[in-house]
Amino acid sequence: MAELHLLSPRGFIANGIYAGIKIRQTPDVGLLIAEAPASAAAAFTTNRVFAAPVKVGREHVAKGTLRGVVINSGNANACTGKQGEKDARRMCELAAAVAKCDCKAAEILPSSTGIIGHLLPMEKVERGIIEAGQNLGASAEHALAFGDAILTTDTKRKTAAAQFKIGKQTVTLAGICKGAGMIGPRVAVGAKAKQATMLAYLTTDAQIAPTVLRKLLQDASDGSFNAVTIDDHMSTNDTAVILASGASGAKIAGPKAVKTFAAALAEVTQSLAYQIAADGEGATKVVTVTITGAKTPADARLMARAVANSPLVKCAMHGNDPNWGRIVSAAGLAGAAFDPDKATLTLQGTVVFDKGTPTVIDAAAVSSALKEKEVRVDLNCRLGKSSATVWTCDLSKEYVTINADYHT
Repeated sequence: MAELHLLSPRGFIANGIYAGIKIRQTPDVGLLIAEAPASAAAAFTTNRVFAAPVKVGREHVAKGTLRGVVINSGNANACTGKQGEKDARRMCELAAAVAKCDCKAAEILPSSTGIIGHLLPMEKVERGIIEAGQNLGASAEHALAFGDAILTTDTKRKTAAAQFKIGKQTVTLAGICKGAGMIGPRVAVGAKAKQATMLAYLTTDAQIAPTVLRKLLQDASDGSFNAVTIDDHMSTNDTAVILASGASGAKIAGPKAVKTFAAALAEVTQSLAYQIAADGEGATKVVTVTITGAKTPADARLMARAVANSPLVKCAMHGNDPNWGRIVSAAGLAGAAFDPDKATLTLQGTVVFDKGTPTVIDAAAVSSALKEKEVRVDLNCRLGKSSATVWTCDLSKEYVTINADYHT
C-alpha cells in the first residue's frame, strides 16, 4: 500500500514552487485546491496582533465552504497595514483565477509565514501563484511540494494520515503542518476570535457539515496544536484549516460516525503536534509533560503548560538533570489547585518526588535515562480525575543562536 499523503483523500490537487521569497531555494508559494466546493473549518491565532491573511481567512471561511488555500513562506504579511490586507486579498484573487474551476476569491483562504513587518514582494508572489497553478496535481510529489512551501526554520517535513471505515466506505484523513519556533498556539475556531508560526492543513474525503467540522476541529486543536509549546510565543499567523471534499460518499452524521471521525482527527493532529515539538528550534529531545489526578481539566492544562514552558525545566532537560524541584515548583506557580504533600512526580519511569519530599534515587541512572530522544514527565496530583498532556522540547544554546540571528 502506498504511503498516505495530503492528497490521498479524493478531490484535492496542489502544488508548490520557489518564487524567490525565501533565501533558500525551496518552495515558498503553494496552492491547495478542492475540485468541488468543500466543507471547511479553520482555527486561527487568538493573539490580538494578527496578520492580514488571518483577518481575510476568518472572513472567507465564515460560511463553512472553501475551494482552496494559497500560502507563502518567508514573509508573514503581519503588521503591514491596509497594503498587507490588500495583498492578502490579491493572493486569493489570483489563486481563484488559476484554480481551473469555477472559483471565487472569497472561497480561498490565504496564509503567510515568515518575518513580521515586511510588505509581501507581490511581483514574486503573483508570479509564484501563476506558476503553481500551471502544474496542479494529486500526486505524492505535488503534496510534498505544497508541504515544503510552508516551511521556514523547520528542519523536517511534518505529515500524518489515517484511514477508517464509515459503513462500507473508506475515509482518508491527512494533514501537514509547519512549526519549529514562535510556537505556543491557542487557536480558536470562528470569525470573531479575540486572541516562526504554526500552520496546519488537513484534508478528508468524508461528507461532513461545516457546523460539525468546526466543533471537531476545535476539540482536536485543544488536544494537539494548543497542547504543544516551544517557547510559548503565540504567533500572529497561527492557522489550522480542514477541508472535506465528500468525494468518498461516506457521511459523518450519526454519533457513531462522528466519534470515529473525531478519533481519527485527534490521531492525526496529535501526531503533527508531536512532530512540531520534535523539530523545535535547537531541540535535542521531545519532552512529554502529563498531569493526572488534577482537580479540574483547566487545572491540569495550567500545570502541564507551566511545567512545559519553564525555561529552568527545559534547561534541566537539555542537561539531563533530574531536577524535580523545578518541575514541582512550576506546577505550584500555575494558579491551579495543587498540594505537594499529595503529589508524586515520575521522570522516565522513576519516582523522584512523593508526598512532599524527594525520594532516594540513583541520580546517575535517571540522568542517563534523560538522555533519550523522548522524555516523559508525569505528575500525579491526587486531587481529582482530570488530566492533560503538553508536548515541548529542551532549551539549548542552538535555540538562542537561531533566534538571536533570525531578523538580522
